[in-house]
Amino acid sequence: MGDFWPVPEALSYLEGRWRAERTVRDLASGDGGRFEGTVVFGPLVGGGLLYRESGDFTWRGVTRPAERTLRFLPGPDGTADVRFADGRPFHDLDLRTGRYVADHPCSADLYRGEFTVRDAGHWRVVWRVRGPAKDLELTTGYARIG
Repeated sequence: MGDFWPVPEALSYLEGRWRAERTVRDLASGDGGRFEGTVVFGPLVGGGLLYRESGDFTWRGVTRPAERTLRFLPGPDGTADVRFADGRPFHDLDLRTGRYVADHPCSADLYRGEFTVRDAGHWRVVWRVRGPAKDLELTTGYARIG
């Protein structure tokens, strides 16, 4: 198991409130930013969880409110099917070994996310975005609240 904490059922693990801290690095320009806020995984009508992220994002010295919504639908064997708020597919999520890599093509760019679970109250995702439009690294740490 090493550094990873297996999660037999992703939605049960994720349900609740989390503190989120994200760093964003533009590897082409050297610019960096930071998001700080909360994430609530709450019940979704029809089954699954609604991911609601809200907080403040600072980029190039300017801080603005930021929010995002995703749908986490139950998948087979404790996995999840992650979708954008409008229902479009985003990626699968399988935390049964405590680590998972997911890909999401977006136009000509590729988003590759590495999800790792440390323990019952901490997990993180590192998204590496490469392509003609973007060269980014986004690292988000989540800590359970309460």
